[in-house]
Amino acid sequence: MILSPQSSGRHGGATEVSIPPTELPGTLRIPEGANAIVVFAHGSGSSRLSPRNVAVANALNARRMATLLFDLLTPDEEPDRANVFNIRLLAERLLDAVRWLNREPHVGALPLGLFGASTGAAAAIVVAAKLGDRVGAVVSRGGRPDLACDVLDQVRTPTLLIVGGDDTVVIELNERAFERLAGPKTLEIVPGASHLFPEPGALEAVIGLAAQWFEDHLATNAPKRTSSAKTRG
Repeated sequence: MILSPQSSGRHGGATEVSIPPTELPGTLRIPEGANAIVVFAHGSGSSRLSPRNVAVANALNARRMATLLFDLLTPDEEPDRANVFNIRLLAERLLDAVRWLNREPHVGALPLGLFGASTGAAAAIVVAAKLGDRVGAVVSRGGRPDLACDVLDQVRTPTLLIVGGDDTVVIELNERAFERLAGPKTLEIVPGASHLFPEPGALEAVIGLAAQWFEDHLATNAPKRTSSAKTRG
C-alpha cells in the first residue's frame, strides 16, 4: 500500500511505501514519463538508504526510469548476520516487491529491471530465473552471483556483472558465475576499484554501465542481444 507521498508526490518525487506481506519500508520514485522500473536488492546488511544504491537510483531517475529501494529484512531479522546470506529469504522478499509493483497502476506494466549489490545480486538472479520474461535486465554491482549457483544456467535475462578491479576474490567468483549464465551477459571490471567502489570515478563508472544496460534492454524497442562479453576495463 502507498503510505506518505513526499516532495512532489508519486510522479517525480519520492513516495514512502510498505511492501506486503511483511510491510517492509521502501522508497518509490516515478519520474515524469517513466519508461521502465528498476528494483534494488541490497546486501551485506545494507538498507534502502545505502548511499551507493541511492546514487545509482537517482541517475536512473534522471533517465526516466522509476526506482524502488526497500529493506529486505525486518528490524528483528537484521541483527542475525546469517540472514544476509539467506538467499532464499532475500529472493522471496524481492519477489514480494515485484508482485506488489505488478498490481500498482502507474508502474505495473512498465518493463522491469533488477539491480543487486553483494548478496542482493544473488537474490536478483534467483528472481530472474523464476520470473523469466517479466524481468528484462539484471545488473550486479560487486555482487555474489555465485550464491545463486543452483539457477545460473536457467537465467535467460540479459545480465551485467560489474566488479572492482582490485576486488580479486569477487572477480574470480563472478567469472565462475559468468560462465554458467545462459542468457546475454557481460562482465565489466572497473580498473582500480575495490568492493564498495569508493575510489574517485569508480561509482560513476558503475552508474554509467548500469544505466546503459537498462536502457539497452528495458526499452520496448531495444534489440535483444545474443552475444556475451567479458571486459577488464
